[in-house]
Amino acid sequence: MANAEGSWEIRLERPEEAAAIESLVAEIFGPGRLAKSAYRLREGVDPLADLSFVAVENGILRGSVRFWPIQVGSEPALLLGPLAVQSDQRGRGIGITMMQAGIKKARALGHRAIILVGDAPYYARAGFVPLPAGGVRFPGPVDPARILGLALVDGALEALTGEVCRAR
Repeated sequence: MANAEGSWEIRLERPEEAAAIESLVAEIFGPGRLAKSAYRLREGVDPLADLSFVAVENGILRGSVRFWPIQVGSEPALLLGPLAVQSDQRGRGIGITMMQAGIKKARALGHRAIILVGDAPYYARAGFVPLPAGGVRFPGPVDPARILGLALVDGALEALTGEVCRAR
C-alpha cells in the first residue's frame, strides 16, 4: 500500500531484508535494547511473517514493525515491536501507517489482542490504551504506565491477566 504522496509503500517484509531491519533497529534503539523485557521475550522466536511490515521508498528501507506471538497468563496475544523508522524520516506518518497495516491484518487473521511497551500518547493514535497496573506483568522491570493494549475483539483486554511469556 502506498501513502497519499505515493513516495513510499508499506508491504510485508521479505526474508532478505532481515539484516537491514536488524541494522535499523540497532541504530534506533541502541545496544541497551537487548536487556529490555520485551526484547528478551523475542529472543529465539521468529516474528510472525504475515504481520511483519516494512516501509520502502525508492528501494530504501525507511521503517519496520513486527508482531510476535505471546501469551498473557493462558491467553494468546500479540506483542508489537519494535516499531522503527529512520530518524530522518520521522514525522511523515510511516510508523503509524505500518502499525495500522499490522493491526488491520492481525484483526483479519483472528487475533484477539495486541500489547506493547511504549509511549502512550504516540500509540493512542492507533487505539492503544494503558492497561491496569498489575494486571499484565512482564518478566523483568517495565514501567507499568508504558504497558499498553489494543483489543481486536470486544472484551479481549479484560481477559489479559498474568505473566507475559512466549507463546506455547
